[in-house]
Amino acid sequence: MAYSKTDHYDENITTQLSGSYKNIIELLGEDAEREGLQKTPERVAKAMQFLTQGYQQDAVAILNSAKFNEAVNEMVIVKDIELYSMCEHHMLPFIGKAHIAYIPNGWITGLSKIARVVDVFSRRLQVQERLTVQIMAAIKESLNPLGVAVVIEAKHLCMMMRGVSKQNSVTTTSAFDGEFLDNHITRNEFLKLISAKLD
Repeated sequence: MAYSKTDHYDENITTQLSGSYKNIIELLGEDAEREGLQKTPERVAKAMQFLTQGYQQDAVAILNSAKFNEAVNEMVIVKDIELYSMCEHHMLPFIGKAHIAYIPNGWITGLSKIARVVDVFSRRLQVQERLTVQIMAAIKESLNPLGVAVVIEAKHLCMMMRGVSKQNSVTTTSAFDGEFLDNHITRNEFLKLISAKLD
């Protein structure tokens, strides 16, 4: 289920979440009936359904919906894919970019589908390490490529707003399979290409 401004949210889930968020607001010491907060529980309930819609989506099915037989075996890279996810430990956002490559083994997929796979797994309660591996596994399952590589760079608000309060820290995770795991030349080529800046 993909939400947009015109989508209908599950009314039962919205009602239940709204009640919970109203209770949270009151427990924090605010007046949930104050003018500025009256509609906040419902807004948050809908926002959370949007931010976690990945639970209702199938990444492999998305890749398979635009799967084409092509006799190519050169590296395909989609870099700088924006991602927005929610840390499952504090339910605060982490924001960053994903860089993904695969080496076709008879099959390719639409480039936009790679970006949608990032959305499917990032729109869940996540840890960056798991997110990286899930993206790789979905591409591997759908396309059976000669290799897959995923690198994610992200800033975590749970580190920036609370705890150690380190505003400039960036977390990088990677997952490699096939040629990217076994062949350091292929892996280094990928890492060099995602680091290159376009003129």
